[in-house]
Amino acid sequence: MTASSTTADPAGARAHARAMGGTRVEAMPTIPATDATGLPPGVAAPDVVWDETIAAGGYASRTLARGSRLRLTDLYGDGCVAMLVFNAERTVERLNVADTVKVQWNAYLGAGRLLLSDMGRVLFSVLDDDTAGHDAFCGASNQASNARRYGDGCNHGAHPNARDRFVIALAKYGMNRRDIHPCLTWFKPVTIAADGAIALDHGPHRAGQAITLRAEMDVIVVLANCPHVRDPRHAYSVTPVRATAWRGPVTPSDDPIRLATPEGLRAFENVEDYYRR
Repeated sequence: MTASSTTADPAGARAHARAMGGTRVEAMPTIPATDATGLPPGVAAPDVVWDETIAAGGYASRTLARGSRLRLTDLYGDGCVAMLVFNAERTVERLNVADTVKVQWNAYLGAGRLLLSDMGRVLFSVLDDDTAGHDAFCGASNQASNARRYGDGCNHGAHPNARDRFVIALAKYGMNRRDIHPCLTWFKPVTIAADGAIALDHGPHRAGQAITLRAEMDVIVVLANCPHVRDPRHAYSVTPVRATAWRGPVTPSDDPIRLATPEGLRAFENVEDYYRR
């Protein structure tokens, strides 16, 4: 590109774009995913199907096959990942946070817990969790909540919100705002006091904390990494999160998570009945 050319003309724009080839920044996908490094112990690079670092205020989405493992890593201790999950084959079936909490008699998710759909099936199970906790109560931030906190909440401004990030990701799968269901939020522990008061531990927490999920169905996962809707800090406080997924076997019949409770076993049996076609 000559000194007089700019990206305002096609030739200058083309030259600039080509000059950027091979550039790496922290928040971007690894393509091909099999080139990913720093993988969890025991994970072979040829099995990796997705590796992406999601920026502060960023979003990501991916279709994962049944049996895939998904590891979310809070790289610097202030990640806040809101998650939507859909049955990849029939997106009318999706994560039901109320049933996830109610059926398991527990609102505090962690290792051994299940993410249930509105059809009574297991979308994900939680294999490992070394985090400070998560949130199954508060839902995602929106433009109005971000505007109140930061003075701006527009999708393409300095303070994007989780709901509008979901809209962009969902459009890639033919869905829209009406498909946004109540979400789970990872890495931001929320507890409910005896009097019903909501307590958020916004951190920052330990850098490198992670949670590993196992896909029990073919799923579409949608993630938005934006500050928690109840975060009291006036600065837009959120840090990058890494998503890594790899191939794995379908849950065996003697799996301890599958057999842990009668309610969970029924949800796994519902999955098996769905795939018995």
